[in-house]
Amino acid sequence: MARNYRTPGRGGGEIDLIMRDPRDATLVFVEVRQRASGSHGGAGGSITGVKQRRIVFAARLYLTKLRTLPPCRFDVVLVQSGERIEWLKAAFDAA
Repeated sequence: MARNYRTPGRGGGEIDLIMRDPRDATLVFVEVRQRASGSHGGAGGSITGVKQRRIVFAARLYLTKLRTLPPCRFDVVLVQSGERIEWLKAAFDAA
């Protein structure tokens, strides 16, 4: 539905991909993280609380443009060393 969705202004958020799960029409906000090495927590370790809050902020802004609110979830795609890909469904929530 969207790629590289950004909120206006400084300190806003960005969402790499916004997709719809065809099985249940859930709106999926996807963060893609890539790291060449596993040091410092690897790709997953780079999704801090601050990063999550910015993604949630951007998602809320995106949702204001919709007539009805669909079910939503936040997924994370981790790319480690350019060869291993791991898709984490419902990796975090908006709480």
